[in-house]
Amino acid sequence: MNLNNYQTNISNVLIIGCGGAGLRAAISVKQAGLNVHILGKRPKSDAHTVLAAGGINAAFGNLDSDDSWEEHFNDTYKEGYGIGNPLKIEIMAKESPQLVEEIESWGANLAKLKNGKLDQRFFGAHKYRRTCYSGDFTGLTILRTLLKKVETLNIPIYDSEYVTELLIKDDTCFGALSFNTASSIKTIHLADSVILCTGGHTRIWKKSSSRKNENTGDGFYLALEAGCKLIDMEMVQFHPSGMVLPEEIAGTLVTEAVRGEGGKLFNNKGERFMEKYDRERMELSTRDKVAMANYTEISEGRGTSNGAVYLDISHKSRDFILDKLPTIYRQFLDAQMIDISISPMEVAPTAHYSMGGILVDPEDLSTSIKGLFAAGEVAGGLHGANRLGGNSLAEILIFGKRAGIASAEYSKKINCQLRSKAVIENANKKINNFIKKGNELITPLQNDLRQIMWKYCGVVRNKELLKEGYQKIKSLKHKLNDVDVRINENNCQDLALVFDLKASLLSAEATIISALEREESRGAHQRSDFPEINNNLKFNCLVEKDNKNNNLKVSKLPLKKLRTDLINIISITKKDNNLKGKLLE
Repeated sequence: MNLNNYQTNISNVLIIGCGGAGLRAAISVKQAGLNVHILGKRPKSDAHTVLAAGGINAAFGNLDSDDSWEEHFNDTYKEGYGIGNPLKIEIMAKESPQLVEEIESWGANLAKLKNGKLDQRFFGAHKYRRTCYSGDFTGLTILRTLLKKVETLNIPIYDSEYVTELLIKDDTCFGALSFNTASSIKTIHLADSVILCTGGHTRIWKKSSSRKNENTGDGFYLALEAGCKLIDMEMVQFHPSGMVLPEEIAGTLVTEAVRGEGGKLFNNKGERFMEKYDRERMELSTRDKVAMANYTEISEGRGTSNGAVYLDISHKSRDFILDKLPTIYRQFLDAQMIDISISPMEVAPTAHYSMGGILVDPEDLSTSIKGLFAAGEVAGGLHGANRLGGNSLAEILIFGKRAGIASAEYSKKINCQLRSKAVIENANKKINNFIKKGNELITPLQNDLRQIMWKYCGVVRNKELLKEGYQKIKSLKHKLNDVDVRINENNCQDLALVFDLKASLLSAEATIISALEREESRGAHQRSDFPEINNNLKFNCLVEKDNKNNNLKVSKLPLKKLRTDLINIISITKKDNNLKGKLLE
């Protein structure tokens, strides 16, 4: 790598992230008649979207005719414990049917009923069957469909590009700097507007459903460094069911579709323990409640010898399982030589989804930095304190489309784009500063961080643990300055990993200080020293960078108020809460 050389790429709109949100945003930009480029850290066919297996929500009412956008709104707002942005939830509930129909018309292979309408399954805490699906590989189907559409529109995707910094001048974004992880070539991407679609930060926990080198908090880091704010970083969803064996894949997701299709949870005494935690909804309770139930059974000694509980769907026929859950069937066969049509699975909570994220306008997904937008998991506001399964795939399509439209409109309105040679040179210098010999190796530090977050900021937290974890994070940050980074023209892996670690440490700090600020247990955020929800604490945690001392600071942001018509929707839908028939026995 020539440390001072770089090439230049110019577009109207630059999208960082080649998952579902980024691809859908790019389609909208192209349809608006503008030039758009997509950068991907991972191969374009293997973005994190493929792990969203179980389905996508849309209130069609194809099986339950009483379903409506109002019911979808109510479920999402209520089960998010009232801290989600009402307008963003309303937009999602209203627009998801249109976007699901669109992706289906583009070729997504979603399951159909005999009458030709889309089939819909139950997912946890949804009042009605509103989750459309393609077996247990819905995210993969949607990603492939979007890739085909992008290819048809001749939108270029540059994968293996690692973005290290957004280019900001006078609170305006004019592009980004990246390097290619294979060739080591650096590129300045100049653009009128930029959309962050980079996912979350759940890989920074020891047990995570994310794969190696993804979901390391890149987008949160880029946003904070650019001057944006984050909200609700303490709200990290621990999915109830992650694999526990073998060790190298511990945390790999076992989709909620298993429970949606009738899977039952048992402890080591053979007790179907969800009766103690949610007698009505049982295994189809909210993810936070099922995760806490699993955690409690394990921590109190009623788990398996491998630190898990049993998830059993063997009461269903093998043909049924192969039709509804083909990926999970093969997953356990390949990893453990277990036939789930005969034997139960062992599962435990796993870090799964970042429900907080960049503070954005709910309608156009703009940030506090002009020309910078964010969509998908990297953006906060939709899920509150608990994400309902199936909402994330709806989120990437709906808000990816909206961000694409808004960024195109922004590009068309500006007369000229600011550029700063000094900003570009400084971003380039930051990369060069990491390339040096050192006494610390990156991988052990990454492992230390994952252990710290699991132990000190895991499923259940308290002030003492969080403060100790915070000090350990600060200690790791000091070691970052002495990391050994070697590169050559064919390998930039060390450089990518050190920026991953830098982003992860900042994301971890934002999460811990937010968790300390919220002195209650609400949804996914569980504090043993504040075990009850406090309805007087009506706020979102707001994190921003304090430029005076270069640290992060946290404050309370008052919740967005519900409009009267939305209050009426909640009061009406609460009256009918009949759950009969939902457990799929």
